[in-house]
Amino acid sequence: MDWRAAVVQEAELNGFEKPREPQAEQVEQVEQVAPGSLTVTVFKGLGIVVILLSCVVTVITGLSMSAICTNGVVRGGGAYYLISRSLGPEFGGSIGLIFAFANAVAVSMYVVGFAETVVDLMMENNAVMVDQLNDIRIVGCITVVLLLGISLAGMEWEAKAQIVLLVVLLVAIVNVFVGTFIPSTEDKKSKGFFNYDSKIFMENFTPDFTGSESFFTVFAIFFPAATGILAGANISGDLRDPQAAIPKGTLLAILITGVTYLAVALCVSATVVRNATGNVADLIMPDDFCNGTAQAACQLGYNFSSCAVETCKFGLLNNFQVMTMVSGFGPLITAGTFSATLSSALASLVSAPKVFQALCQDNIYTILHFFAKGHGKNNEPIRDLNAIAPIISNFFLASYALINFSCFHASWAKSPGWRPGYKFYNMWLSLIGAVLCCAVMFVINWWAALITYAIEILLYIYVTVKKPNVNWGSSTQAVTFVSSVSNALSLSGVEDHVKNFRPQILALTGSPRSRPALLDLAHSISKNYGLCITCEVFEGPRSEALEELNAGMERNQLWLRKMKRKAFYAAVACDKFRDGTESLLQASGLGRMKPNIMMIGFKGNWRMAGAESVQTHVGILHDAFDFDYGTVMLRMDQGLDVSHIVQAEAAMLQAAKEQQALEDETMPNGGKSKGLFRKSRKSSTQVLTTRVSVCGPPPPQIARMNEKLVEASGRFKKKQPKGTIDVWWLFDDGGLTLLLPYILTTRKKWKDSKLRIFIAGQPDRSHLDKLEMKSLLAKFRINCTDIKVIDDIHVSPRADSLKKLEDMIEPFRLREGSKDKITAEAMQKEHPWKITDEELSSFEEKTNLQVRLNEVLQENSKSANLIIVSMPIARKESVSDFLYMAWLDVLTKDLPPTLLIRGNHKSVLTFYS
Repeated sequence: MDWRAAVVQEAELNGFEKPREPQAEQVEQVEQVAPGSLTVTVFKGLGIVVILLSCVVTVITGLSMSAICTNGVVRGGGAYYLISRSLGPEFGGSIGLIFAFANAVAVSMYVVGFAETVVDLMMENNAVMVDQLNDIRIVGCITVVLLLGISLAGMEWEAKAQIVLLVVLLVAIVNVFVGTFIPSTEDKKSKGFFNYDSKIFMENFTPDFTGSESFFTVFAIFFPAATGILAGANISGDLRDPQAAIPKGTLLAILITGVTYLAVALCVSATVVRNATGNVADLIMPDDFCNGTAQAACQLGYNFSSCAVETCKFGLLNNFQVMTMVSGFGPLITAGTFSATLSSALASLVSAPKVFQALCQDNIYTILHFFAKGHGKNNEPIRDLNAIAPIISNFFLASYALINFSCFHASWAKSPGWRPGYKFYNMWLSLIGAVLCCAVMFVINWWAALITYAIEILLYIYVTVKKPNVNWGSSTQAVTFVSSVSNALSLSGVEDHVKNFRPQILALTGSPRSRPALLDLAHSISKNYGLCITCEVFEGPRSEALEELNAGMERNQLWLRKMKRKAFYAAVACDKFRDGTESLLQASGLGRMKPNIMMIGFKGNWRMAGAESVQTHVGILHDAFDFDYGTVMLRMDQGLDVSHIVQAEAAMLQAAKEQQALEDETMPNGGKSKGLFRKSRKSSTQVLTTRVSVCGPPPPQIARMNEKLVEASGRFKKKQPKGTIDVWWLFDDGGLTLLLPYILTTRKKWKDSKLRIFIAGQPDRSHLDKLEMKSLLAKFRINCTDIKVIDDIHVSPRADSLKKLEDMIEPFRLREGSKDKITAEAMQKEHPWKITDEELSSFEEKTNLQVRLNEVLQENSKSANLIIVSMPIARKESVSDFLYMAWLDVLTKDLPPTLLIRGNHKSVLTFYS
């Protein structure tokens, strides 16, 4: 044990405290303080500063706590509850475990102080059980067991015990003040006690540090006496009106204890000199002069000058039993020491389980949930155990720092929910209090402070990573909101620049679970680079659509979070799908955080969907270009939409639940239903049978198709095998077709996929085109493994390929070329959506190009992990919707997953730094 620990321990045995007035449900909360170290230092001017500085820290913390606890209903958990509900589970979970542990180890501190006092008394009377050390252990263990029995008996018994201890302590404190007025005996004078004298007070007023002592070491020794201000708050769950009792009781307790500490300090420093020999013969002779040290004692007739050259046993600096000497009746001081230590130990023994139980009930640390259960009418946490451990006052200070910071943080967040009933606080004063607490931690013990912070940070990281499913409306959320709005506004004042282009994707996925492959690819592109909004349009009458929309908003956002998809969910209700999509294109986003890319799935069933559905699909593409969006379309031959499978799984799960409910109704022995379900069993069985028949296993062929669809839908969730991403850059669209595949190659899932670039060129200058492209990519800082020039892209496609296209569009052709003009016009008026012969003739070259592109894609990219192709553009009201869908279909048919990309011709790549 080092010198400081020894001094603290001795001081605790001889100091006094103003204990918490016990509360079951009637008494208001009063501060619990650790035994003070009033005899450790010579009380002087700096001693008053030590006391006042400690009171400043506790008063600020008390004000902050008062503000927090009057901002809503306070339940059990004390400091943990206040911090967690204010700053969130990350801070609350970390400090809650530390604070519960600190209260637990505080019990050992108080019990050891009590046990050492008992053993000292035993030794004075020659009563020894084993030896001094083991006697302390035996007495301490017996004491802990007795205190534990009282705490297990409930708050009523703890309150009664505290009242008894309080009375004893008050009598002991009064005994000290009374003793200072009783005329001193010769024996007491020889030990430095002379009653009140201004000479003694003035001599003790000036500093006189000895050895390695300093203001900060003395402050470190005294401050633990002020670390009990949360004792009443820790049993907040047992208070009748914690919102009124905690502020009033805490601040009143700080006032009373502060005045008591100052009064005792001033009284003792005005009556006892610093050094005394204890020898009644050390008197001043008639011829002696008062010079050198011990001037006050010299003028009062005693010669204590020998203490300057040798160690004396008495006086404020040396006698740790000075309070016993000053008091009117010495044994009462021992009783006061017993009362102080036992009262503090009992309060900590009650507080620690209460805080720990509240932490366990919140299930932040799932492994500790076992200890959440309580017993009895007060829900006592009897499963908690306390163990002897080192004294760590820093844990208390860390709690105080966070309480002050919680008050500051909640005020700074300016949340409308921050409306404390207690108005006598200031956010900046709370911040100063937090800083003061942190500073005091380092003053007391710098390495213990570092350890405390390290433990707290580790616990904070654990809770942050674990992400407990709780929402307490913390000020952290409020500050995040304020910061986000502020940043969004700041961003709105900055003009767009090509270097700061970010892919911000509006993905038309429907429900996030409907097209997982589309969502996964959008997430891969936008993650850490930009924004992703997955959108759903609810069609139909507004009343029905809104009900479904509102029901799914929170559920879908939670699902995205659960699946770790950094995306937002947005939905609109409209009579028509295209109108809803148009609303999303125009209104999604906030300021500069507005989508600039629309991602949509290829409509694989366009040939069977009907004219209106195809017109809607193509019209959405036109709308995206009109609103200056880049456009991305994903095609997978197996399809994208798995909504029917998700719905079937949900129905089967519901059927299984109903089946289980029916089985639970049946009695094990008689097979009879019971309770309220007796009359409804038949109808429930009919419902279940109907549901199972509807959701039963599909035919083998459909089952195989669904299996392939599910497998394909999860393709982009897993790591991609070694292969290539083939980019067919056929048109200059601003660089989006190059940027998006480059972003994919930076992802872990795609790191084994190498980039290959394909461009169209002329047969006589292929080598030159390749060099130019290589130079361009170098300027763009985009690496690729190969650049290939396709110089035969404009040759005529094969006859069999053209035949497939003709068969594809045959049902949608008007065939008006062989009719007379009037008949042709009538046919076109009746079927305006059909492909005319004139249209086919006008766009024959472009149609043939799509067919030819599919041929060269089959030759070069059939084994690619992903193909990216420049999307062909159809001029609005020039190319019919069905012909355009035929272009897209024939271009991407029978290929690996293919992305059709077309930028809005705004540059997204730059040469310049």
